[in-house]
Amino acid sequence: MTPTTPEPGVGEHNLGWSLAVLLHRWHELVETVLADLPHGSRGYHVLAAASRGDAPTQAALAERLLIDRSVMTYLIDDLEAADLVRRRADPGDRRVRRVCPTDHGAEVLARADALVEHVEERVLDGLDEDLRALFRAAATRAATAVQEAAPDTDPCAAVLRVVGEGEASTGS
Repeated sequence: MTPTTPEPGVGEHNLGWSLAVLLHRWHELVETVLADLPHGSRGYHVLAAASRGDAPTQAALAERLLIDRSVMTYLIDDLEAADLVRRRADPGDRRVRRVCPTDHGAEVLARADALVEHVEERVLDGLDEDLRALFRAAATRAATAVQEAAPDTDPCAAVLRVVGEGEASTGS
């Protein structure tokens, strides 16, 4: 087996390698615990995004989750067939379909959230509780900033904006 550790001196500052290792392990474990959910982690992300806040449109879900619109249609079809979500017409524009969780979908999501949280604790087990919370908060802020940035905005600039805010709030 090829070692996953980068060359000495490289790993400590190699964000890409670190994120890739964490994501690979997260994905591997989540796919196992969510094997009964249509499309595994992808289905989980769609169900979770549809369940938080106002019912999003299919197009908004595709954009938010970085999933091709045609693929999103199939994902939602399968979640709908499993009685996890339903499409409903938008009252303001009947051509637009909003994706809403069913009662069954909300129950399944609650169980899936607990399973994913357990996986995340396992993945981040090498960090103490305070570092885990800090890592999650920083990762969320960075991802949100990158995603909310205008399409023509350099993602690196968005990350620098988050890092700068973090330094200001910690007094660094």
